[in-house]
Amino acid sequence: MLDLGFVSAILADHSFEDVMAYAAANGFRCVEIMCWPKDNSDARRYAGVSHIDVDALDAAAIQHIKAVQQKTGVYISGLGYYPNPLDANEAQGAFFRAHIQKVIKAAAALGIPVVNTFIGRDQSRNIADNLSKYAEVWPELIQTAEANGVKIGIENCPMFFTNDEWPGGKNLAISPAVWDRMFELIPSPALGLNYDPSHLVWQMMDPIKPIYDYKDRLHHIHLKDAKVYPHKLNRVGIMANPLEYHSPKLPGLGDVDWRKFFAALTDVRYRGPVCIEVEDKAYEGSDEDVNSAILTARNYLRQFLA
Repeated sequence: MLDLGFVSAILADHSFEDVMAYAAANGFRCVEIMCWPKDNSDARRYAGVSHIDVDALDAAAIQHIKAVQQKTGVYISGLGYYPNPLDANEAQGAFFRAHIQKVIKAAAALGIPVVNTFIGRDQSRNIADNLSKYAEVWPELIQTAEANGVKIGIENCPMFFTNDEWPGGKNLAISPAVWDRMFELIPSPALGLNYDPSHLVWQMMDPIKPIYDYKDRLHHIHLKDAKVYPHKLNRVGIMANPLEYHSPKLPGLGDVDWRKFFAALTDVRYRGPVCIEVEDKAYEGSDEDVNSAILTARNYLRQFLA
């Protein structure tokens, strides 16, 4: 019913083949594979990882990737690339959008149904202005997705954590109010969510209700938790940089009610991948810590999965 996987960014130093073998050896059914450009890596945490180089995806590479999936019994749930397509630097934004186009075409060539990414945002402008830019540049990307039979899953992370992302963050898709406008401006069913409940937790919103409200737009699911520290929040307030009062955590170690979360997914008849996204700083000290993070999350989540 629900296929447990993980996001490959946490195994940045491993090859595609090693990632898939690791998934198979540890009982995962799928992996979201990162596809950042080889020559334009991003310096932020968990970015810049490329387990499939879409610029080098010839017939032999396609055959090899399909063979690895068949050999391991693990499938690729989606291709992931999370830049800022609405970057204030137009040349940079255009580069990001061009690479999204490549990832979409790679997904089609590989028979992978979803590409996961961000809408992007010029953080110096308000939401209305960013929606206007979105309405200008995103139709072409969605048309490419439609033409190739690929869905686009937009992760709902605001990309606002610290001073370098102030004041608006680097991703527009922050809330149901914005999602509604996104879907009104581009009504294509190819456009949907790569839904992550943790980002609603620290924004003081209900992370369960969107599953019901956007059941037809759930193209992919991320499993990440968030812990809000009330004593820190009471000191700095909600207008502080978000990492001043919350931390990303492994599923089960934060404030998401995972029993209600999975009850909602089954209520709306979601069928598909649910992928652990590890961004818990408590598990970054060593390769052993990373392995422990993945398996600890897996062990906790198995109670909700067959």
